[in-house]
Amino acid sequence: MNKVEGVILDWAGTTVDFGCFAPVNVFIDIFKKSGIEVTMEEARAPMGMLKKDHIRAMLSMPRISALWEEKFARMFGEEDVEDLYAEFEPALLSSLSKYTDPIPEVVETVALLKDKGLKIGSTTGYTQTMMDIIVPSALEKGYQPDFYITPDETNSFGRPYPYMIYRNIEFLQLSASWKVVKVGDTVSDIKEAVHAGVWAVGVLVGSSEMGLSHAEFEALTKADQKVIISETAEIFLENGADFTIRSMCELPALIEKINFLVSEGKRPGTK
Repeated sequence: MNKVEGVILDWAGTTVDFGCFAPVNVFIDIFKKSGIEVTMEEARAPMGMLKKDHIRAMLSMPRISALWEEKFARMFGEEDVEDLYAEFEPALLSSLSKYTDPIPEVVETVALLKDKGLKIGSTTGYTQTMMDIIVPSALEKGYQPDFYITPDETNSFGRPYPYMIYRNIEFLQLSASWKVVKVGDTVSDIKEAVHAGVWAVGVLVGSSEMGLSHAEFEALTKADQKVIISETAEIFLENGADFTIRSMCELPALIEKINFLVSEGKRPGTK
């Protein structure tokens, strides 16, 4: 039948860890230890990528690259990427278990989608070692996809490459890319979906792109919430998202809308 068969979800900022704070704070810390002060915005910009690629992307930013050259009298190299990552991984692993709470509405929404017969896959920017902490902890709290994969299993080609999505499609036996919906909270998630030819959906509240904790979001006035939701949505749409949803509870209704589009012959990127 011409309808959605599977949904592929990101992890931090989409299904667990509201605001995606676990890795961001560590990125800031490791650069600070090297004598480089980076901003929260700079640390968040490459979110969703494999973490080593994330470090490389930060070092390539003009301001950070200039600061690095000023401090060390040379451009950064791959050895610097490796050194920073060597600091990053153990620091993240030591704190990761604190950031595995499912985001509100996720557990209920996933259960509803599974009841409707949809298969639930996932991709991530985390390594397998990191997921060995996250997956069992999230399971204890009620969240478990049918399949997940890390860039470790795609020769370290993480987002925005589409290979993790392809592996989901294969394992879950989904019959066509246009019958798959990818939901994520970063620009890297959207690009991954676009490159794979699946429906690209950005989730707004709790996203890394929005970058607010649950308390910070709730402290905003309704008007300010509306503004930041709109601004975040625009970023996703500008980068190729087919749709955005405020939160996960809107996903089942969106899938029904996509089912109608698919039945009309529409494909991702052409609605």
